[in-house]
Amino acid sequence: MDTVPQTVELPAKRQNRRHPLEWKRSVVEQTLETGASVARVARDNNINANQVWAWRKLYAQGLLVEDAQAEIMLPVVVDGRSDRPAAHALEATNAPAPPQAANGSIQLRHGNTSVRIEGVPDATILCLVLERILR
Repeated sequence: MDTVPQTVELPAKRQNRRHPLEWKRSVVEQTLETGASVARVARDNNINANQVWAWRKLYAQGLLVEDAQAEIMLPVVVDGRSDRPAAHALEATNAPAPPQAANGSIQLRHGNTSVRIEGVPDATILCLVLERILR
């Protein structure tokens, strides 16, 4: 009995595609044009329509941005030279006391994020925090 070896080539495992964020945004923006169809835009770009719908959801949440643009860091300086609490430092400088503000708190919940702000927040910082959380 003779045997003949036969070589069978197996197709390479398909890897997930990595599309640039700029291109994803471009595809999503095409679907947002008047009269555009998600299915047609997906077909024109050779991608699955379900993928385009997922990108549209990310786009609506503001998550289709570059990482460098996504992170906004605020500078923080910790000064360990003073052994007194900050409340006593104002009294020692003889500076006029700030006007009394009503004590209160704000608690925000958005998705898995929860933030509690007590007192009177700086308007600029509050805008930055809200902008970051609500994307």
